[in-house]
Amino acid sequence: MAYTINSDQDYQIVMEKIETYLRKATEGGGFHTLATEDRDRLRELSRLAESWEDQIPLMPVRQPQTIVEMIELKMYEGRLKQKDMAVLLDISPTRLSEVMQGKRKINMDLAKRLYKILKISPEFILEHA
Repeated sequence: MAYTINSDQDYQIVMEKIETYLRKATEGGGFHTLATEDRDRLRELSRLAESWEDQIPLMPVRQPQTIVEMIELKMYEGRLKQKDMAVLLDISPTRLSEVMQGKRKINMDLAKRLYKILKISPEFILEHA
């Protein structure tokens, strides 16, 4: 029986069938325990589901619009606290805090560190400093 996915409801039906095959494989001890036709069917359903998923538009990722947002993004990516970021940039935590709060502007020295250490593009730094 050939399936096509034309709606979210069709997709859910296919995913339920995939889940059934996965459960069967898990209970049997692995995919090698599935019959050849079951493995082929699982492969076919998985490709069908993947094809449908690839057509779903992703939410656009909001790009940083300021130096502060970019530093926050880098802190998030590196799982760093503000004091850790200050150490990484070799500046005082107070100075970084002032920059993050908008009380201090980016100077050339910090701009170079943002470029060299955090790999923030010079164009971004110049446009948003």
